[in-house]
Amino acid sequence: MSCVLFEEHTTQDGHVIGEITLNAERSLNALTLEMIEEILPRLNQWQSDERVVAVLLDSAGDKAFCAGGDVVNLYKAIQGEGAADFPERFFENEYRLDYQLHTFPKPVICWGNGIVMGGGMGLLSGSSHRIVTETSRLAMPEVTIGLYPDVGASWFLNRLPGGAGRFLAMTGGQINAPDAVHLGLADRAIASHYRDELAEKLLAASWGEGEHTDAHGVVNHVLRELEQASQEVFAEMEAPVYKSSSLIRELMDHDTVEQMVEAVLAVETDDKWFSKAQKTLAHGSPVSVKLIHEQLARAKHMSLAEVFQFELSLSVQCCRHREFPEGVRALLVDKDGQPSWTYPDVASVEPSFIDELLAPAWDTNPLADLK
Repeated sequence: MSCVLFEEHTTQDGHVIGEITLNAERSLNALTLEMIEEILPRLNQWQSDERVVAVLLDSAGDKAFCAGGDVVNLYKAIQGEGAADFPERFFENEYRLDYQLHTFPKPVICWGNGIVMGGGMGLLSGSSHRIVTETSRLAMPEVTIGLYPDVGASWFLNRLPGGAGRFLAMTGGQINAPDAVHLGLADRAIASHYRDELAEKLLAASWGEGEHTDAHGVVNHVLRELEQASQEVFAEMEAPVYKSSSLIRELMDHDTVEQMVEAVLAVETDDKWFSKAQKTLAHGSPVSVKLIHEQLARAKHMSLAEVFQFELSLSVQCCRHREFPEGVRALLVDKDGQPSWTYPDVASVEPSFIDELLAPAWDTNPLADLK
């Protein structure tokens, strides 16, 4: 069976809703190059099809919307077991897909149920209507594999309040539904059992004709009703990021990344969420932590197109250096959990190493056509 399923559903007034289902449940719907190459042309088709009023993006199974990208095949290519140009093709097409979602003129409703990490965050963040449920667990945990938060994270993490974006990038901290809405990483918190009713309401809606079509308004109306009906489900859920927001702002208010790391690790707490973030930071890649600091600083005033161009070059450079493949080896290939990081701590990371990663990977960026 195909790793992506496409369906066209006809509404009661003759319009069409396109549905994209990530269909790789065993791998938690991790995003592969094959999936990306199937989705891109279908989105192009639906963008120009006047019958299509909206797109619903969801996944098979209940565990994960999308747990990340296909980093194991990236590792194999880096090790010489696959096409040498695979990393460039994978990242270029993934970022083209993310950019297309960000700029898609019709509503894209993303059902971010379960695990939403890495590449899944790119899909969710690019969608116009981002839904989380009581099972949603959002994160950018690239610090654990020697990479950095990509898929447009240079854009969306920089827009989070009070240093939260930097903290979440450095610690890989998980974000639940209330926090996702608080932070602006999601638009609606809707109970997972309303998934089928969402589709039914979209198909039963009156979408209008010609200049009287307000597709975004129709979607907002449906989602608002379901969110209001879901309030009880989320009423008792804690919001650990929100709860720690003052502390996070204080910890990120230092002059160097070394001081930030020291401050985070020095906090004495019995808060499970914060303790887990500390542990991830302590065991994460020192290169990643240093790189994240520089990434967010450099991307702060970039346009969306410039962000994806910047990240493409940076991701390809990460594949040309040892930190990223070593992190993938330890966590996902050999699974020994013992990465041999290039440097023992953040203070030891040489600026020249970070400069090499940040140097342009080519004379002409493959995403130079993004406007």
